[in-house]
This record gives sequence, structure tokens and C-alpha cells, in this order.
Amino acid sequence: MSASRLPLCLGILSIALIAGPAVASPPDILATKAGCTACHAKDKKLVGPSYHDVAAKYQGSPGAAADLAAKVRSGGKGVWGTVPMPAADAKKVSDADLASIIAWILKQ
Repeated sequence: MSASRLPLCLGILSIALIAGPAVASPPDILATKAGCTACHAKDKKLVGPSYHDVAAKYQGSPGAAADLAAKVRSGGKGVWGTVPMPAADAKKVSDADLASIIAWILKQ
């Protein structure tokens, strides 16, 4: 490689290293960004059930992830008490991020 092209190559390499590969956020961070943690905690009841309680309730249920995704999208009332859970808009949390959050919750 000629010396005149070296700065260009180094510049491109620097941009690639800074940008790096797209890395998904961990599900607990996604849950916080989506607003889930305003009402839910990992191991204690807040306004809604803990993630541990949700995981226990749906343990062994083959359709649990799909059921929970539908409940999160449409909101609900009466499953865990009288306080309603507002619907989560797809503009606030994508389907892919929601699936990641739910899979994480079900592993608690």
C-alpha cells in the first residue's frame, strides 16, 4: 500500500472500530427503557407482579411467550389484581425487544 493511501485506510478502520457491530441491549435494560420497571421488579411486587412471580405462573406453559406478548401489547386487568396494566405501544418497544424481555422474564 502506498503511503498516500495509509491515512484513508486508517480513517476507515477507525470508523469501523468506533461503530463496531450492532449489539443488542440486555433485556433488563430494554425493560427499563420500555417502562416495565415503573410497575415491575425482578424479585418483589411493586404495582404489578415481580418477574419471578410471572415466570412461576407461566412455567411449563408452551404458549407463555405468545400469551404474555399479547397481554403486554393489549394491556389487561384482573389477572394479578385490580390495577390495570396499560398497553405497550410497538413504537415504545419493538416486537423483537418485547420478545427478548419476555424470554428473560420467563427465565427468572
